[in-house]
Amino acid sequence: MRSLAIDLLKILLAIFVVGLHIHFLRDSFPTLSYLLVNGLFRLGVPVFLIITGYYFYFIDDFSKLKKWLFRIFLLYAVWTIIYIPLWKEGDVVSNIFFGYHHLWYLNGTLFAGILLYSLRNKKQKLVILLLFLFFLIGYTIQYLGNSHCFNEEIDEILNYFPVYRNFLFFCFPFLAMGFLIKKYEFDVKRNPSLWLVFISVSVVFAEAFANIYFLKLSKKESVDILFSLLFACPILFIYFKNLKTKTDAKILASISTAIYCIHPLLMFYIYKSENPFILMHSDFIFISSLILSSLGLVFLNQKIKYLL
Repeated sequence: MRSLAIDLLKILLAIFVVGLHIHFLRDSFPTLSYLLVNGLFRLGVPVFLIITGYYFYFIDDFSKLKKWLFRIFLLYAVWTIIYIPLWKEGDVVSNIFFGYHHLWYLNGTLFAGILLYSLRNKKQKLVILLLFLFFLIGYTIQYLGNSHCFNEEIDEILNYFPVYRNFLFFCFPFLAMGFLIKKYEFDVKRNPSLWLVFISVSVVFAEAFANIYFLKLSKKESVDILFSLLFACPILFIYFKNLKTKTDAKILASISTAIYCIHPLLMFYIYKSENPFILMHSDFIFISSLILSSLGLVFLNQKIKYLL
């Protein structure tokens, strides 16, 4: 039996990812857009990683690890090939080794999984120390980049996404967090209230607000790593994990994966279209296409494996 609540959460998280990629409300309400895109919606990927890390606990021998790695690699390879027509000249090496656009998540999860497996039997204190250390390094690099306090060459390096948004500084901390939640049964020992979820999410908004009004970060730049995600994400996950709802169907989880994988392709062909009719109704066409194509991918995946 699957957790229906977790599968529904995955769909919500996928919608968050779509929202941040389309810069939701940026033109009409720029401040609110920033609080959502660089605040609330940033819960999406870390919670996905925590969910993956939680079930990674069951990867307890090398044969299971190989199957797990093969599935992620194949998914990464398939979608990398699909997105080749969208690659910009000069980004070929980066797109292959770090992942085109949103595919960095699959690449990062794969290598973070290898590291986590090598540490699975180490002392809890070591894993927690590495978790916070790597997270802090990633946050620091990102902040220095967004602050633009160095010369142009160094600033360009610091703002290159793979420097801080990678398997080590981003994926591993949250993957390890999910693994530790399962290993030490924090989801059994703790049952956060809806109020605690609300407070933790509010703190994410507050940090996004502080980034633009106190730290003076630019509204035009992305902020992937927030300190508040360290406790907001596990609280959100454990809350949904403890909801007593079960299902036999895998379709909702597949839909969330489909939304994640296909949405940048639709964004490119719809929002960058030169057709006046498409541009005039771009949001409606995008949402409709996203729903239909995601459902189509789910059914197609039943015949052609490894699409999702």
